[in-house]
Amino acid sequence: MGGNERGTRFEGSVVLVTGAASGMGAAVARQMAAEGARAVVAADVNGEGVEAVAKELTAGRAVSLDVADAAAVDAVVEGVLREHGRLDVVVHAAGVDDPQAKQLIADALVEGRPIEVTDRLDDASWRRVTRINLDGTFHVLRAAVRAMRPVRAGAIVVIGSSSAFDTPVGYPHYAASKAGLIKASESWARELGPLNISVTAIAPGICKTNMLGQFVEHEAAASPEEARIVKSIVPVGRWGTPEDVAEVVTFLTTCKSNYLNAAVIPLDGGMRVGTL
Repeated sequence: MGGNERGTRFEGSVVLVTGAASGMGAAVARQMAAEGARAVVAADVNGEGVEAVAKELTAGRAVSLDVADAAAVDAVVEGVLREHGRLDVVVHAAGVDDPQAKQLIADALVEGRPIEVTDRLDDASWRRVTRINLDGTFHVLRAAVRAMRPVRAGAIVVIGSSSAFDTPVGYPHYAASKAGLIKASESWARELGPLNISVTAIAPGICKTNMLGQFVEHEAAASPEEARIVKSIVPVGRWGTPEDVAEVVTFLTTCKSNYLNAAVIPLDGGMRVGTL
């Protein structure tokens, strides 16, 4: 990777960002392009959305990709190597929540009754969340390592969630998938550290793109007082943004010390509940 000054930190680098059609992934892709990356491959299952993001980027290219499809992930990484001859940075931001469970949680909170999700949670919903969030991470990391191991260099960042630690009520499949993602990242980091390949993770808290953020923003429109009370639990006094995540990703992937490895960064404005 290139210089340290803002605007050149990724000079010459080839970057792959999954989940790049919106939210955190899109913010990361934009920042890396602005920081001078030679190529930013923006991947997402939402082909139309990721095309729109890629058009904004200097040297950006869109790829339609379902990370749950192992063969498709391998093909994308192989295509990057054929086209650019290298893969320096991988940021894995692709993931899903469960709209049905989310609605059950929101309804219960609004109505002031206990949250009841588990007995209504079907197999398909459980498997969808774990297949994309956990299996998808495995597919992306495995393909990245196959590209990086021969050259003994690279940086990988995985976007997790504070749900891995504060385990929200009624969201067992989401919390389990994010906890598994983080522990897998730590294991990969210990294996790959000797090869000068860093693997780190970010655990965002309340963010405008995630399940809790969407619910709170909805409530804010109906009840400013309730929104004020909820916001008071975040010490910095505001919601997180995709750009906050992009800033931390930039630091993690340009840090010149390979001693920063296997780190899990809580990005929650200081409201951490669990222990990292």
